[in-house]
Amino acid sequence: MAGSSHGHTPAAWTGVIISFIGFCVAGVFMVAANPVGFWAGIAVVLLGGVVGLAMKAAGLGMPKESAEMAAARAHAAQAQIS
Repeated sequence: MAGSSHGHTPAAWTGVIISFIGFCVAGVFMVAANPVGFWAGIAVVLLGGVVGLAMKAAGLGMPKESAEMAAARAHAAQAQIS
């Protein structure tokens, strides 16, 4: 998994950190029996997803792989097997 650079982008890190903070906020308010705070935390979780997608759209996510690159990757994988 580490070799594929899956999720190692500013967009991914920012979205996950914001969502993690939202989960923490929602968890604290769930234990405190405060529904308004809980739903505010859930809203922060959703905000993390929106921010991550917006950053990806701005070019801070993984670039899309071209057809040539996909073919080269498949050829290299086949050569490694044989």
